[in-house]
Amino acid sequence: MDEEFRSLTHRLAPEAAGAPAFARLAAARDPDELAAVLTRPGEPLWAREMAAFRLGLAGDRRAFEALVLLLNHRDPDRCVSAAYALTRLGDPRTPRAAAALATNELRVAYALLPVRLLADLRAPESVPALITVLERRLALGDPHWRVGVACAEGLGALGDPRARPVLEAARARPRLAAAAAAALRRLPPHPAGPRT
Repeated sequence: MDEEFRSLTHRLAPEAAGAPAFARLAAARDPDELAAVLTRPGEPLWAREMAAFRLGLAGDRRAFEALVLLLNHRDPDRCVSAAYALTRLGDPRTPRAAAALATNELRVAYALLPVRLLADLRAPESVPALITVLERRLALGDPHWRVGVACAEGLGALGDPRARPVLEAARARPRLAAAAAAALRRLPPHPAGPRT
């Protein structure tokens, strides 16, 4: 059993409270049975999460919408599981969805996992979205500095020189300084200027 799936079933078991459907969904081999849970009215959240997670790991794109909703959930454990499944799903819509979630300033409190997912995906959308979010975290007294740290770490991992200006600016913010400095060290050096 996948270690993340083991963790998910352990977390969801108390929510399921002994419901017979829990063991059935955990063992289901038919992807259609799992997909039906995502569209059937009245299914509890734990059942939808388990079905979406299992479909995501199997590469079944019917899980995409449910996993994106879970990626932006107020429960960080649900976000972690959704990000893990989305990374393995391989749906080409994932980077655009993660960028939209990460840059939605109304939901910035829940942006940590979308930001980390963008760095993991290494998609064309990743660097521009991370730069945008980090720029917003430069405001004095910004309460979402942990999201800014994750942006700086992601930009360092991606190593794109377009991130240099925002990372230089982030070094002036005490809570972002260490992550920004580390990220800058991972960027390629400035190209040599013209010789005189």
